[in-house]
Amino acid sequence: MAGKKKQKRFRTKSKVVNALLDWIDAILFAVVVVTFLNIFFFQAFKIPSSSMEGTLLTGDHLFVSKITYGARMPQTPLVVPFTHNTIFGKESYSTSVQWKYRRLPGLRKVRRGDCVVFGFPNGDTVLRAAPVEDYHALVRIMGRERVSKLGPVVARPMDRKDHYVKRCVALPGDTLEVREGLVWVNGEQQTVWPGVQLSYKVTTTTGSYIECFNAEGLEKLKGYKSVLEVEPMLERESDWREIFPFTQESGWTRDFFGPLWIPSKGATVELTEENLPLYERIIRDYEHGDVDAALQEGSYTFEQDYYFMMGDNRHNSLDSRYWGFVPEDHIVGRPVVIWLSTDNGASFPKNIRWRRFLKFV
Repeated sequence: MAGKKKQKRFRTKSKVVNALLDWIDAILFAVVVVTFLNIFFFQAFKIPSSSMEGTLLTGDHLFVSKITYGARMPQTPLVVPFTHNTIFGKESYSTSVQWKYRRLPGLRKVRRGDCVVFGFPNGDTVLRAAPVEDYHALVRIMGRERVSKLGPVVARPMDRKDHYVKRCVALPGDTLEVREGLVWVNGEQQTVWPGVQLSYKVTTTTGSYIECFNAEGLEKLKGYKSVLEVEPMLERESDWREIFPFTQESGWTRDFFGPLWIPSKGATVELTEENLPLYERIIRDYEHGDVDAALQEGSYTFEQDYYFMMGDNRHNSLDSRYWGFVPEDHIVGRPVVIWLSTDNGASFPKNIRWRRFLKFV
């Protein structure tokens, strides 16, 4: 009798162990499959800010295609599954293993007008206590000593920088200029995409207010009899420490910017003390070259392509006007579909934007 009870307990324990092993096997399989899909095909991404408002809303959840521009091979492969760079406020990756940058062939190159997900160029250095802040901008404005007192500084590898999404407005080799808030490329005004909006001061019979409008909304607004005047809120002066290339001599603002030539792979530029601020970060940080040697030589040949990105919410977007070029190796992919959209200001189920469900970008 005692032997039968022991056998029964053994069989029960075996079933529990087998069930546990089955679960572990299923979880490991799911981790491998999802990781494989995230690296080579698609990755989920959530819009964190209003910089693309008018096209993409805060709270939009996207599937980002890696195959459009070609998937990047992992450079920092040791990472906690399903995390990008942090977990519980700490780094979720190890830099003990670092691989060279490689990208698989894609379906096509980045085009002018594409919405693009990329690694934030200035995200190589972050304040752990305030990771969303632009560390380099804080240093320019406050000074490195004061910024260092705000908390520990963390250096991140290129493929572990935070992801941003903006619209590509200029390609390698293009010459870009912003005139009165509108983008001109190679001397021609660029298409004003339906989602692009600017801030306007609207004066009505009852008072005035400031609001953002796209071209269609602006025309409708002007049709109202109560509207007396609509004036674009153009920035004609700005703090030189905030606008790329961060020199007093440029005089550039968010609405009056350039002309600026976008570097392309293999192109050689004459390098002088005057234009060095435009390319110094490229040479030193993105291509790991010797700035002093390049300046002495008087020229520099670029090793990769660069892009200029801007948010569609043009007066509420920290983009290339504020931190410069986006290197080709920072490109992650192209958003293709919104699979879910939620409004943080509402409670379930009213917070779900059903009209945006499975909307193509």
